[in-house]
Amino acid sequence: MNQSFNVQGMTCGHCERAVTQAVKALDPQAQVTIDRPAGKVDVSSGLSREAIAAAIAEEGYTVAEPA
Repeated sequence: MNQSFNVQGMTCGHCERAVTQAVKALDPQAQVTIDRPAGKVDVSSGLSREAIAAAIAEEGYTVAEPA
């Protein structure tokens, strides 16, 4: 299932890696695509939206509802 998240606070490559690793820790098969300038994270995974958002938030980023 493809899901999009608006993630605030990503400012560098380290941020992208942290978000990617947080999602892949829950689902190693997940595909994560990040558009840092747009603050957008797309995830293809069977995980629930809540689980993915919680993993990203645990890394210190704010997950906003999509516009």
